[in-house]
Amino acid sequence: MLLLDWIVIAAFALLLVGIIVWVTSQKQKDSADYFLGGRDATWIAIGASIFASNIGSEHLIGLAGAGASSGMAMAHWEIQGWMILILGWVFVPFYSRSMVYTMPEFLERRYNPQSRTILSFISLISYVLTKVAVTVYAGGLVFQQVFGIKELWGIDFFWIAAIGLVLITALYTVLGGMKSVLYTSVLQTPILLLGSIIILVLGLKEVGGWEKMLEITGATSVNAYGDTMNNLIRSNSDPDFPWLGALVGSAIIGFWYWCTDQYIVQRVLSGRDQKQSRRGAIFGAYLKLTPVFLFLIPGMIAFALHQNMLSEGGFLPLLENGAHNADAAFPTLVAKLLPAGVKGLVVCGILAALMSSLASLFNSSAMLFTIDFYKRFKPETPEKKLVTVGQIATVVVVVLGILWIPIMRNVGDVLYEYLQDVQSVLAPGIAAAFLLGVTWKRTSAKGGMWGLLSGLIIGLTRLGAKVYYSTALNPSESLFKYVFYDVNWLFFCGWMFLACILVVVLVSLFTKAPSEKQIQGLVFGTATKEQIAETRASWNAWDVIHTVIILGITVAFYIYFW
Repeated sequence: MLLLDWIVIAAFALLLVGIIVWVTSQKQKDSADYFLGGRDATWIAIGASIFASNIGSEHLIGLAGAGASSGMAMAHWEIQGWMILILGWVFVPFYSRSMVYTMPEFLERRYNPQSRTILSFISLISYVLTKVAVTVYAGGLVFQQVFGIKELWGIDFFWIAAIGLVLITALYTVLGGMKSVLYTSVLQTPILLLGSIIILVLGLKEVGGWEKMLEITGATSVNAYGDTMNNLIRSNSDPDFPWLGALVGSAIIGFWYWCTDQYIVQRVLSGRDQKQSRRGAIFGAYLKLTPVFLFLIPGMIAFALHQNMLSEGGFLPLLENGAHNADAAFPTLVAKLLPAGVKGLVVCGILAALMSSLASLFNSSAMLFTIDFYKRFKPETPEKKLVTVGQIATVVVVVLGILWIPIMRNVGDVLYEYLQDVQSVLAPGIAAAFLLGVTWKRTSAKGGMWGLLSGLIIGLTRLGAKVYYSTALNPSESLFKYVFYDVNWLFFCGWMFLACILVVVLVSLFTKAPSEKQIQGLVFGTATKEQIAETRASWNAWDVIHTVIILGITVAFYIYFW
């Protein structure tokens, strides 16, 4: 890092501080102002926030690392971003009519208070144990690689970078709430995009162009069935990414994440009306088409460069076993390819991704605790105190995330797969409850609740089995081991989703159906004429055209990398 790089980083920091000072100077009248930015966000802020919140260190390290180790396999999860369109077109009207703050609150309106509690519990635990901890952990690794510092003041630089990042992000999230998340995203998103595009262009130039990269990666086999790193659709016998499992599993995880997860949906809940929320989702879907090119393909470029330079010791750092360190792909490209000044800009992009992702996590976690737990037990709490409770909850989430980092450091080079694996057992039950909740009037309160519970029980059993059988010496073969450990994680996700759907349907058929009044405006076919007219007035032909373009690009991508 040269002086020019530090000047660029300082300029970015000043801009960020300026935005935060401006946001915190705005009076926040109540909890809606703090958690949802006063429900006054425009489509640009919503779309940018969706994208910036989604892109974190699991992409900078994990997705680029996946590209460097397995090629196109993990692209399914990124290209499934088209499901943001389902959020905009299908779910925004329901969420808007219900005027809820959180997804658990929506489930209470549709089902019962128990469903709200179950989803709140699952969401908070998953945020602390996966998203917060993994983002902070990977962030520390990124900066350790980019700055090339092992220790500072006798302390492991990993901890200085990780905790410093958390504290700075938590500070402006606590002070500014949702508005600080939205408006800093507008600054951070273009910087992140620009920095990653520079990496992509310089990387392709260094390796000899697009065709040369594909030639090298296409010559690298990934299984015994003739598939290479360039194949998105792989043999159904592939042990890691069978094509049917990848399509089904990524779709279920994508539906859960983009349409029902508080972390993402909170962006559209902050929209001033259905039009702004829907267009924000469409804009976010456009932006979500880019990570494959901005992160995964640079990982493939790093692998190609490594293959070209094997005689010189390789491009990527090596692990203790002699294999290349795939997760070091993106930071190594930054450190080795970028000139002074540009390197500082890309570091700003990395900072932007980490801080925006963490800020969104903190804000969503604080909101879930404040609205779904605290306010339910103390409904008469003044609005100002709710904001204070939310700020304290943010601090608690920060502390818990940091305490979990030592355990997460054992994750090593499987960050992205670890996240998707955990999400594959969290998603099915929640996805089933939401999907049937808005499409089938007969879905009962107990049906939705037991769908969530069955998903939680099956998911925890699967995770427990993985921990046990991964460490057990010579475990005996059994039906339990086969079902909960040996079955491919993507196929397990699909079967688990079907099981949860079956539970919801069966329980609903044997329990009391909801009244028309209870599901008014929350299920297809129950909206009033006024509600239908409001939704119809919120979109026009341009919204449809942009939707078709996004779907067309997605199909073209699958055809090209088939």
